[in-house]
Amino acid sequence: MINRIQNSVWAGFGIGLFVPGVLVGIVWFIMHRVPLLAKADLLLIGCIAVNALLLKYFFKINKENTGRGILSATFIWGFLFFFYKISQS
Repeated sequence: MINRIQNSVWAGFGIGLFVPGVLVGIVWFIMHRVPLLAKADLLLIGCIAVNALLLKYFFKINKENTGRGILSATFIWGFLFFFYKISQS
């Protein structure tokens, strides 16, 4: 199934937004339900770090354009996390 993914920046961008987005949604729900994890922002960073694994995999199978899209999405997630932390202060 992975081989059928197009080697395009837009496909990588979509993957890079979708996968961490689902993980962030799950972690956000857990953080608001478990008081002990309310300040565990490291969990959110871990959700974004999943893109590094995806990036490494797509570069390994020679889909550089897809990897570039994932890298772009990672920067957007990083900026969103940065603004989230600033708004908490």
